[in-house]
Amino acid sequence: MAIVGASTQRRKFGNKAVRAFRDAGWEVFPVNIRADRVEGLEAVATVTDIPVALDRVSVYLHPDDTFAALDGIAASQPQEVWLNPGSDDPRVVARARELGLEIRRGCSIVDVGMSPADYP
Repeated sequence: MAIVGASTQRRKFGNKAVRAFRDAGWEVFPVNIRADRVEGLEAVATVTDIPVALDRVSVYLHPDDTFAALDGIAASQPQEVWLNPGSDDPRVVARARELGLEIRRGCSIVDVGMSPADYP
């Protein structure tokens, strides 16, 4: 799975997600255009840089950045895309649906039975 907007700052949800999904047993690919590593994992600049098929993409970006990333996300053909709070404005959702993406809106960390509060 890819975490788009993975952060090197542990207080940010893009970092908490990397830790939560890793702890839940997922193979995690952090996507961050500025970092080489996030939580010890090699980071890539875009989803299209990931060399394997993706089950899930979880997005932690500002809506404008999310909108800009959608074509690349669609090109990777994930089974589902989670738009976490703050990334899921109506324009983003409409474009994602136009691209045929299977959208989930909500906190992807909670979906795997964890809480962001578990990751200070």
